Amino acid sequence: QVRLVESGGASVQPGGSLRLSCEVSGFGWRDSTYSMGWFRQAPGKQRKGVAALDRDESIRYADDVKGRFSISLDNAKNTLYLQMNSLKPEHTAMYYCAYGGNWYPALNPEQYTSWGQGTQVTVSS
Repeated sequence: QVRLVESGGASVQPGGSLRLSCEVSGFGWRDSTYSMGWFRQAPGKQRKGVAALDRDESIRYADDVKGRFSISLDNAKNTLYLQMNSLKPEHTAMYYCAYGGNWYPALNPEQYTSWGQGTQVTVSS
């Protein structure tokens, strides 16, 4: 069973930066086809894909974070990261990492089967 644990959420001012981490366990990093992604959900809104990568490290970003956010994977540490720069108030949300058996970096939450508990990011002055 895949287990994901997020950390790194905080309250920051607009223009600030954060790096979220997601420790992953329970599957073979060099086996199978998979994608891993970051998603966010603001109060009263649907969960949306932010960034994802697949086993071959193809990457996809949501249009509103391109050039601002960066996803990366450290296989040695079994950890997925999301570097977020130039944060805006509209980036305020609970951020989740997820794992799915996809052969491409999917941004649709319905294509993911395992989820972490989330970490809160608040951007305000």
